[in-house]
Amino acid sequence: MKKIALGASLVALAAAGYVLAAGGGAGSGGAARLITLASGGSAAKPGAPAVAATPAPSGRLIAAAAGKGIPDSYICVFKKGEVSPSGARGAAAEAARRGGGSLGHVYTTALQGFSISIPAQAAQVLMDKNPNIAWCEQDQEIVLIDGVSATAGNTGGTTTQPVESTPPGITAVNGGAYIGTNRAFVIDTGIDLTHPDLNVEPVNCNGGSCNFVTRETSPQDLNGHGTHVSGTIAAKAGNGIGVVGVAAGARVIAVRVLNKRGSGSNSDVIAGVDYVSRVGRAGDVANMSLGGSLSTALDTAVLNASAVVKFALAAGNETDDANNHSPGRVNGPNIYTIAAMSWNATSRTGTWASFSNYNTSIVDYIEPGVSILSTWLNGGYNTISGTSMATPHMAGILLTGAPKAGGTVTRTGTSEVYTIGTR
Repeated sequence: MKKIALGASLVALAAAGYVLAAGGGAGSGGAARLITLASGGSAAKPGAPAVAATPAPSGRLIAAAAGKGIPDSYICVFKKGEVSPSGARGAAAEAARRGGGSLGHVYTTALQGFSISIPAQAAQVLMDKNPNIAWCEQDQEIVLIDGVSATAGNTGGTTTQPVESTPPGITAVNGGAYIGTNRAFVIDTGIDLTHPDLNVEPVNCNGGSCNFVTRETSPQDLNGHGTHVSGTIAAKAGNGIGVVGVAAGARVIAVRVLNKRGSGSNSDVIAGVDYVSRVGRAGDVANMSLGGSLSTALDTAVLNASAVVKFALAAGNETDDANNHSPGRVNGPNIYTIAAMSWNATSRTGTWASFSNYNTSIVDYIEPGVSILSTWLNGGYNTISGTSMATPHMAGILLTGAPKAGGTVTRTGTSEVYTIGTR
């Protein structure tokens, strides 16, 4: 939620249509305010800073981070107001035809744009021939935020389920019960659709679980990461088996954007975010325990989608500034970036997790993320550490309302203080 401070990336953001309010900037001694988007932008929320749109320059081709780009793959965004959501598919198809590329996803809500397979030189020609395109960004790799350590539990899907227990992290944030209708979109590797400890929305790409991984069809989790995230958010309570989630029993929706190896592309992830923006409703939450190098396209999509759905974003596990990673660096009224801590259930105190990314201008809360037991593939359970595991604690909290301050944790070796979020 904090005001954004992007430092060296301001040039790329300006090219994408981001505008910084007067009095704030990377070198001003205060955090700059991310206030608008020139293309695909959403209206300001009540209480948000005033906005003043500045058009993005046409013909801007944004390169991927070094070593992360996907060859001959681009994400293109239409100029604001040039293409309606209902006209996006037709305009995208025409642009692909004129440019000689192969059309991929079409984005209608979080962005108005499309992904396309086309050589770099042809991508520039495509923009030249289509004055309604504001900019194109090279697609790049994105990955789940790997668990720092894993201890195999009941991972084999045995017919005998473990006796129900409430993990310490759930207790730490006052979780374990939920009465409501809000849903959690898990933008990840999918979910074990038949896990007995989860209420998973059936496959239905008009509001239920859906796959966005190119050349695959099912939102079934083949990795385990998305299922683990889901259990921390909403594993059932009172069924006598497994674990209990923060918003126990809430509906979880698989938005599969990463493959069985836990990797994917920004173009696929944006398709998942666009889906959430299209079918989500006020009170719903999206969890993104994934990340990569800086991406204007992905950041724009997340910011715009947060006008509808609250987003919980993992800060990352690189022991690095969270401002160096997308989408964790994005800030907005409905966006919460989460760092990780270990939790001592006896003393009820938290300790900074050494792997966690940081930056108090970006990170909103810190949650339990060390040795987290949750659901896994084949009806099983597993223990993993990481900001991926901390973030769904916040997603569960957000399903129940606004987070409360539950104490603080100081980052080791610094004076940075992070607030523990609770229900």
